[in-house]
Amino acid sequence: MSAQSQAVPKQSWKVRYSVLLVLWLCWLFSFLDRMVITIALPFIGDDLSLNATAQGLLLSIFFAGYALFQIPGGMLADKFGFRRVVSIAIVWWSIFTTLTGFIFSYPLLLIVRFVFGLGEACLPGGSFKAIATYFPKSQRGTATGIQSTVNTLGPAIAAIAAAAIIGLYGWRVVFIIMGVPGLLIGIYIWLKFKDNPKDHPKITKEELAELEEDLDETPAEKKKSGVSFKELLKKPILWQMAAIWFFFDITFWGFTSWLPSYLIKEKGLSLMSTGLYSALPYLVGTVAIVLGGYLSDKIKGNRKWIFVPSVLAGGVALYFMFQTSSLTMVIVCQCLAAFFMFLAQGAFWGLVLVSLPAKIMASGTATVNCFGSLAGFVSPFLMGYMIQTSGSFDTSFIMMIAALVVAAVIALTINEKPKEDEIEINLENPKKAVAL
Repeated sequence: MSAQSQAVPKQSWKVRYSVLLVLWLCWLFSFLDRMVITIALPFIGDDLSLNATAQGLLLSIFFAGYALFQIPGGMLADKFGFRRVVSIAIVWWSIFTTLTGFIFSYPLLLIVRFVFGLGEACLPGGSFKAIATYFPKSQRGTATGIQSTVNTLGPAIAAIAAAAIIGLYGWRVVFIIMGVPGLLIGIYIWLKFKDNPKDHPKITKEELAELEEDLDETPAEKKKSGVSFKELLKKPILWQMAAIWFFFDITFWGFTSWLPSYLIKEKGLSLMSTGLYSALPYLVGTVAIVLGGYLSDKIKGNRKWIFVPSVLAGGVALYFMFQTSSLTMVIVCQCLAAFFMFLAQGAFWGLVLVSLPAKIMASGTATVNCFGSLAGFVSPFLMGYMIQTSGSFDTSFIMMIAALVVAAVIALTINEKPKEDEIEINLENPKKAVAL
């Protein structure tokens, strides 16, 4: 039996790749379902007679629910397993995506978008836990970078698909259609995924050996895996990462939410041209975010030196974007801004996934992502208010640039290199804890 198993050639396609592929689809449809509203927003505003502030609130209310249930959703995934939580979550939000197309009242639409956000809040922590469960630590940055390409492809596909469907059938139909695939994916995860890799019928001994070797790297790492969520909340590095993600997402969600309206209202583009030009920066960002995750795995202990220059370069590109009057330069600058911001994002999440214990990965990553969700609530609404009061997008662009600078400054305070040694000491003797 042993000789036969040794004679079996190594499988090039591993179970963890299938897990990552399905997680990628989950994230793709989560972004499609939440981002089509950015293309539909001018038409919803006309249909329901909404001003810019009311439209901004419609974008932000999703993030109120999303932020509210991030940490509880992560804790549920840690307690009951990511399989149940992620599958129920995607079915939940898919139902409310479809319901969006049947709403004719602004207050009711706000409620539906809020409840939609509650369901989607369970995905981040659950999916990061799945990666931490199935991928060795040395590959988590790359895996997260690949998963995070939906941050780029989601808005790109949403921009093109939504523009085409809205142009043909109106804004309501796009929501009704988008809710269907998620139902199928949720059922598949419930039936096929396993919370413990050992229970997966197709996993090989080689894959399990890789995971076990990763867990047994050092005695200190074993101690680290036993840290509780309550203990994690006392670690400054968790709050440093949460603050970085908050300010970064002020820019990300402001950029993502209002870019289509900017191109339509400020640059006078047609609906279809807006869909195409809105997609370009995210297609560029797809390459950048994988590169950022890959570099995160290769440049251990120096991830902030990918993040900091990248976010600052993204801020410079945003500045030139709203300063130029040339449409060509607007498109070039928005693509450059997206490239550097997504490069930074890939590196950032590589840092997060190697800093947190796998046992509480869902709770930890959900805490970090919760702050991004709060930024997602604040930024679109605040930008809408700024646009309405000032009559232009200039002030809101300055806000986005300032937020990137603050994120870079906070990142400089992270001391990566001694962190692993310190956290090991902390867990061996909590009373002698050294602040990270």
